[in-house]
Amino acid sequence: MPLTDTQIKQAKPGNKDQWLTDGHGLRLLIKSSGARYWRLKYRFQGKQKTLAVGVYPLVSLKQARQKVAEAKQLLAEGTDPGEQRKHEKRKALIAAGRCFSTLAKEWWHHQKGTWTEDHAGRVWTRLKDNVFPLIGEQPLAEITPQEVIAIVHSVESRDALDVARRVLQDVRRVFRYAVQTGRIANNPASELSDVLKGRKISHRNSLTREELPAFLQELDIYQERGRTLTKLAIQLLILTFVRPGELRGARWEEVEFESALWRIPGERMKMGTDHIVPLSSQALAVLEELKPISGQYSLLFPSERERARPMSDNTMRRAIFKMGWDGTQEGKTKANPHGFRATASSILNETGFNPDAIERQLSHMERNGVRAAYTHHARYMDERKEMMQWWANYLDQMRSGGKVIPIFSQPR
Repeated sequence: MPLTDTQIKQAKPGNKDQWLTDGHGLRLLIKSSGARYWRLKYRFQGKQKTLAVGVYPLVSLKQARQKVAEAKQLLAEGTDPGEQRKHEKRKALIAAGRCFSTLAKEWWHHQKGTWTEDHAGRVWTRLKDNVFPLIGEQPLAEITPQEVIAIVHSVESRDALDVARRVLQDVRRVFRYAVQTGRIANNPASELSDVLKGRKISHRNSLTREELPAFLQELDIYQERGRTLTKLAIQLLILTFVRPGELRGARWEEVEFESALWRIPGERMKMGTDHIVPLSSQALAVLEELKPISGQYSLLFPSERERARPMSDNTMRRAIFKMGWDGTQEGKTKANPHGFRATASSILNETGFNPDAIERQLSHMERNGVRAAYTHHARYMDERKEMMQWWANYLDQMRSGGKVIPIFSQPR
């Protein structure tokens, strides 16, 4: 027999949960605490399922029956009412900014003003390609640590261990922002550092002092096998030992030929602060050779296909590998564009230059917060000018196979 309002009101809670049946699968669960919940039992694709219909008396008997009729209509159309409700809930959460992709986008816009344009692009691409396909539309509060681990492992399965580490860092920071802004109570990625695979550390991606002569000599004849623009990019990279991205984005307006300085604005630097590179006479010569090739463009090293964009981050790496420095030839280690910074740092420190001047020229941020506040982009400039010219002379001597004088002027 169908239920009546009187039956429901007169039903008393007992020591155990009890059920009152209405019909068409609708039942009322009466908890021992006195709470009352409407439930609908139904089958979909051969599976028994239960749908929460509401809480009595907020949802009356009449309203519960109406909800059952709506669920039955969905079933008749081949739709699971339980999944339909999840879909609607998800849409509501997306609209309210409580799914991962929406919150991640908010976090990214909040942070990108502190990053370079290139770095902001890399962060967004990592999230879009690696994270959104798996949990992008999930409500933040429903994402578990195991799902985050699954994302990390899916990236690691491509042997992209460095990307996996960065993806975990990005996800953790998005969830931290969600906690800080009151969207969720806990960060499911906060304790997952140990899930990352370890990579055997290699110290062979930068050239040693002994390997420099062969590399420089081979670079001199590289134009026979590749583009002159790429060769000049590598030469200037070695002479200035800036980060590859800072070189690729270099603009002619940043170069001061009269004062022999290259002023890189903070928005293009990893640390977000302006950086000055003293230009040796050899570096200026490279720039003069470069003028007829790219002087008509804004960028020193534009892309071959689209001159308003910098050359690809793989262009120099491919050239170095074509020269045989990919770690596969006997007597040649694996070199990469970023490794020239380590090579220069090692040799300059061994030679006796002021470590603080070297660190400033490498644009490394001071780790001590108070000291960092007083670090200026022009500190140690006289020493840095002297050091950069010595470094260029040193490279010339290494290229020619001549005996290298340890230092032309004692650094302070």
